Amino acid sequence: DRAGLLFTERTLFWICFNLDLLDYFTDFNMTLEELVGSNSTDKKMDAVGQALEELLVAAQRQDCLTVGVYESAKLMNVDPDSVVLCVLATDEEDEDDIALQIHFTLLQAFCCDNDVNILRVSGARRLGQLLGEEPGESTGTEPRDLHCLLVTNPPVQPLQSPALQNISSFCQQSRCTNQWVPCLDLQDR
Repeated sequence: DRAGLLFTERTLFWICFNLDLLDYFTDFNMTLEELVGSNSTDKKMDAVGQALEELLVAAQRQDCLTVGVYESAKLMNVDPDSVVLCVLATDEEDEDDIALQIHFTLLQAFCCDNDVNILRVSGARRLGQLLGEEPGESTGTEPRDLHCLLVTNPPVQPLQSPALQNISSFCQQSRCTNQWVPCLDLQDR
């Protein structure tokens, strides 16, 4: 069929053209941050970090925050549709914890299967500050496990916060660039 052949030739032309263009730009060995400027990337990351902090505080106030790896796994097993965001938190000292990394892998898989946005963050001390876990306080109870946090929708009215929309947009943009679990660094204040 002549029309099908013409379509195929045009398609091949554009594919080759785009590959040549891609080769041309990758010859410069520049990253996106170098081309666009890391200042805009830093501002965006700061905005997403601020949005995450706002969301976590609001979710805790509304009793829509599940804290802890085991608690999160239980909730994901029972009611994955209520979860809107999974935050996996590690610092350098946690990188060698094989059991924690296995839990993270399983939680990430569960989130991907259920279309739940995932963020990987560093800055466990900042998370503790946000959620009222002050280091060095002896309350007689063991501190909560802040390695995994799930934000859920309240049963009555879904969350409609700009912070959640900002984070969801950031996660979606990251997936478009093949970064399935975007990373964020929470800064101490």
